[in-house]
Amino acid sequence: MAKNRFRDTIVVRKGEELQRDRLEKFLRENTDIAVSSPLEIEQFGTGASNLTYLLRIGEWEAVLRRPPLGPVAPKAHDMAREYQILSRLHPVFPLAPKPYVFCDDRSVIGSPFFLMERRRGIVLDTQFPAHHTSAAALCRQISEVMIDRLAELHRVDYKAAGLEQIGYPEGFMRRQVHGWIERYERAKTDQAEGVEQLKKWLTEHLPISPEPTVIHYDYKLNNVMFDSDDLTKMIGIFDWEMTTIGDPLADLACMLCYWIQEDDLQVLAYRRTPPVTVLPGFMTRVQLIERYAKKSGRDVTRIHFYVTFSYFKWAVICQQIYFRWKNGQTKDQRFAQLGDLARSLIRKAWELTLKNAL
Repeated sequence: MAKNRFRDTIVVRKGEELQRDRLEKFLRENTDIAVSSPLEIEQFGTGASNLTYLLRIGEWEAVLRRPPLGPVAPKAHDMAREYQILSRLHPVFPLAPKPYVFCDDRSVIGSPFFLMERRRGIVLDTQFPAHHTSAAALCRQISEVMIDRLAELHRVDYKAAGLEQIGYPEGFMRRQVHGWIERYERAKTDQAEGVEQLKKWLTEHLPISPEPTVIHYDYKLNNVMFDSDDLTKMIGIFDWEMTTIGDPLADLACMLCYWIQEDDLQVLAYRRTPPVTVLPGFMTRVQLIERYAKKSGRDVTRIHFYVTFSYFKWAVICQQIYFRWKNGQTKDQRFAQLGDLARSLIRKAWELTLKNAL
C-alpha cells in the first residue's frame, strides 16, 4: 500500500528566510548531492523554539535545524550538542533521526546549524488524518506506544553509547529546580499569582532521584511520528535539544504535563482546538503512570512533585518565548498569548501543590 503523501511544511515565514546561495554552496561541498536541480526551501511551521526547514535538491532531502532568531538563553539551542547526541544515540535507538553534517560557520546562514534525515509519517496534534478514524481502541494503543517507547529510551546504556559526557546526573533535580527558577526571573514580565509560593514549595520538596538514564525532556505527542498506514507504529522522535542524562521520572512528568485531558481545557483555553488526547480511548495521566511503572519497574510514588515541577518548567519556557516576542526579538504572532499561558500553568502547578494529587 502506498504511503499517504501530505503537505507538512509551509512557505518560509517572513523574516526567517535562509541565505539560499550560500547554503546551496555548502550543501554541494559537504553532502553527496549529484544533481544540478536548484535548492528548494520550505519550513516546518510547528514548534516555538528552534527553526526547522525542509531542504530539497531533486530527490535529495534533508531537514535543517537552527536556533531561533534574536538573543537566546546561555547554553540554550546548542546545535553542536544536539548533533553530537543524535550521532551517538541514533545507532542504538533508531527512533532518533540520523544526523548528516554540522556547520558552525555563521557566514552560511547566520548561525550554527545541522542537517538530519527527513522522515515521512503522521504527527498527531489536534486531529487524526482524514484516512484514519479515532477509534477508542486505537487511541489506547497510541497511549501505550508512547509510554513503551519512553521506557525503551530509558533502558539505553548511555555509557556504552558514549553519551556520558552530555549531562551531570548528580544533583540533577536540585539544579533543575533552581535553574528554571533563575530562568523565570530573567524572563519575568508581569507577576504571576502563586509563583513565589510555588518556587518555595519546589525547593523544599526535592525528591531523591532513581538511577539516571538518557532523557529526552521534551517528549510529547507532537514531537513523535507514526507510520502513515499504522498509527500503532512509531517511526521517529524529534527535538532532542533538551536531552541529557538525568532523572527518568522528570522525563515521564514532562510528557504527562503535555498530555492534555478534558478537565484541563479550561486552564489551557489558549488552544482553540484541543489536542487529540481529549478523545475517548486515550489513557489518563494516572493510567500512563501505572503503565510506565509496570514497564520500567521504577517507583513512581513521588511523581506528584515531578509533574508539578514540569508545569512550572513549561510555564518558564512559554515565558521565555513571550519575553522574546514582547521585546521585539521575534514577530511571530503565535507567541503573543504565551504570557497568559505561562500564568495559567503557574496557577495550575500551585493548585497541584495544594491538592497533593494529579
